[in-house]
Amino acid sequence: MAPARRCALCRQTFFCGRGHVYSHKHRRQLKAALDRLLAQVEAARRAIRAAQVERYVPEHERGCWCPCCGCEVRKHLSHGTLTVLHGGLLEHLASAEHRKATNKFWWENKPEVPTKEKFLVSAQDYARFKKSMVKGLDSYEEKEDEVIKEMAAQIREAEHSRQELVRSVLEPQAVPDPEEGSSAPGSWNGTSSHLASTSQQPSYLDLPPAPELDWMDTGQPLTFIGHQDTPGVGNVHSGAMPPWMVQDEEYSPGNQQIGPSYEEFLKEKEKQKLKKLPPDRVGANFDHTSSTSAAWLPSFGRVWNNGRRWQSRHEFKAEAAARKSHKEKELMVSWCFPNHH
Repeated sequence: MAPARRCALCRQTFFCGRGHVYSHKHRRQLKAALDRLLAQVEAARRAIRAAQVERYVPEHERGCWCPCCGCEVRKHLSHGTLTVLHGGLLEHLASAEHRKATNKFWWENKPEVPTKEKFLVSAQDYARFKKSMVKGLDSYEEKEDEVIKEMAAQIREAEHSRQELVRSVLEPQAVPDPEEGSSAPGSWNGTSSHLASTSQQPSYLDLPPAPELDWMDTGQPLTFIGHQDTPGVGNVHSGAMPPWMVQDEEYSPGNQQIGPSYEEFLKEKEKQKLKKLPPDRVGANFDHTSSTSAAWLPSFGRVWNNGRRWQSRHEFKAEAAARKSHKEKELMVSWCFPNHH
């Protein structure tokens, strides 16, 4: 019998010698493994003439399995924040170790000989890939420079607009001519123009306060109705306490209790304990608030309110024995002393 051998593709031990490589199962596993690798190799060959450079992401760390070498191979080449797509696989296919392992794999597993060159990359193709990789890095840097220039232009534009806004706010307001379509006096025009300008200005700038209006001036077209301050009663403008902070007498802490009382808390706590008990227990629906005497209960058993059944049984037996002994004593006394009442 042939010695035992281990097949890495079929993942089993066989004893048929070299005949295993011609079996249907082995040929099927061999074709599936080479097809998986061939799809990766064809994608890498397309990157020889035009290498693609992208920004690094964690997905670029994924690799691919090489059945010829029996190991995991890096699919992309990453350095810092840049990644060259399919660079790691092309580097592996062009190495001398892979060529040697491929020759051994073809000798042991007997795949089709013309297909072997599809899984190898010549030194000329790898040199061509290096040149295209340099061009790809240059084009990527140019694109990054353009993006940086666009961002810088946007920042300069935003800064320019901000400076224009600040300059327009800080410039002194021109006093309008009272003869240009205005019937009000000059002082009122100046004040109204100042209020209109301040309504359009940002609130975070410290501007000079507006001049107080002389309401008592006879030249004003407005009607003065007098001061509305109530004597003895202050307001928020005069420094008095706001009305929402004044303590009402009917809502003083001494007249109203906040939250439940201690008795209500104990009752609620007792209800929560009763909820954990089975609802069909004996005495669950008993009304403890009803005013009834103890005479309505039968003279045997105490299983309605509390205690265990065996305790009720023992108590019943003890009371029955006590009543029996009491009757016997009465009979003995009546027999010994018939005239005794």
